[in-house]
Amino acid sequence: RAPEPPSQQAAHNNFTAIKSTIPRMPTKQPAAQTRLTPAHLGVTALMFTLSVMSYFDRTIMSIAGPNIIKEFQLSETQMGLVYSAFILGYSLMMIPGGRWADRFGPRRVLTGMALGSALFTALTALSGWIALATLMGIVPVFVVIRICFGFVTAPLYPACARMNVAWMPLMHRARVLSIVICGAGFGGAVSPVLFTWMIASFGWRWSFVLASLATVLVGAIWFFYVRDDPSQHPRLAAAAGCDTPPLAPVPAPEPVRWALLLRDRNLIALTAGYFALGYFEYIFFYWIFYYLGEIRGLGAEESAIYSTALFLTFTIMMAFGGWLCDYFAARFGRSRGLRLVAMTGLAASALLMYAGASSTATLPAVTLMSLAFGCSAIADVAFWTATIDIAGKEAGSACGVLNMGGNVGGLLAPTLTPIIASYFGWTWGLYFGSVMALAALGVWFFIDTSSPITPAGGEAAESSGP
Repeated sequence: RAPEPPSQQAAHNNFTAIKSTIPRMPTKQPAAQTRLTPAHLGVTALMFTLSVMSYFDRTIMSIAGPNIIKEFQLSETQMGLVYSAFILGYSLMMIPGGRWADRFGPRRVLTGMALGSALFTALTALSGWIALATLMGIVPVFVVIRICFGFVTAPLYPACARMNVAWMPLMHRARVLSIVICGAGFGGAVSPVLFTWMIASFGWRWSFVLASLATVLVGAIWFFYVRDDPSQHPRLAAAAGCDTPPLAPVPAPEPVRWALLLRDRNLIALTAGYFALGYFEYIFFYWIFYYLGEIRGLGAEESAIYSTALFLTFTIMMAFGGWLCDYFAARFGRSRGLRLVAMTGLAASALLMYAGASSTATLPAVTLMSLAFGCSAIADVAFWTATIDIAGKEAGSACGVLNMGGNVGGLLAPTLTPIIASYFGWTWGLYFGSVMALAALGVWFFIDTSSPITPAGGEAAESSGP
């Protein structure tokens, strides 16, 4: 065969060189991008369990509330102040808690959260003796203990969001997040029946002590099992096969750009909406057991069963909300899909709450309010997913800002609801919850997760869609 002319040979070489630079399309997507491995599921299960214990510990105060009111002769307004004290501490430490998760890593932060929660849950049992010893009075002692309890609990969900970014494939983050937040509903669902039985068997003080011991156990398991990202744990790294790159070394993180975070239009809108949603949800967390027993006239056992039904609905629909967020984000784009899920859930919550509060029959009222609470859970997932999308590697700090807003709203609900009820009746106290759900809906007209906080090329840019 005759040799090719020099010009033809050069053209062939150039074509070969260009072809070699074109990346080949993979024939099959890596398994880590399409399914969760046992290592992913183990970390998810532990975050869920921490969420369950945290909400069990914080809501058992409302289950013991009628006993405490009678034993110490407190008014509804005084008990509302005690409930709000936890949320005050929780809200104040939310942003620092998110920053700690970014700086020190979720493993250590969540371990400290569990141990601190256990400590102040146990101290609640000693509140009467502390009040006698210090001459402070029972309400100030309860308030101080609950504020401190809120301080140590605050990093829970921002740290879980940071863990989500480190461990979970992008396409599964909303579902994993929904499972973790489901722990709030499940803890709230278990507490009425289980803690009512515990109070009947051991008294409310020893029941608080037993709850604190269970929390210590969960915190110890978390500390010894997990690492901050898969690359720090060789056995889990091999099993996980994450498609997310390892995070920067935890002891030397990039500084959080607070000015950029706090001026971001999307984060401001999400926080404002979550403020209103927090008010709506905390009516259920702190007053529904009392409302059913004292206002609707049900017995303790019936109130516990109906309260459990409400929180189980919240839990199931929270998980469903995670699936909906992932599905609609894939179908319509992340920004539009999350907006559709949130706005639909909030509209349904407002209407169902109004209908439930208006119903005179107990079973229809509880059914409608259960669905209202569940639809708010669907919207809840959309708020957190949108915040993770825009924040990327600063998810812990951004979610701290978001959750602070939600809990400032939640801070008002335990105190403002009985005040409204004292002037206009409990029905109007619940109607105001519907107004807040509609306010949360309104902010979604101003949210666009395709505009991330992190500049293009960062993880937030990858996480956001059109």
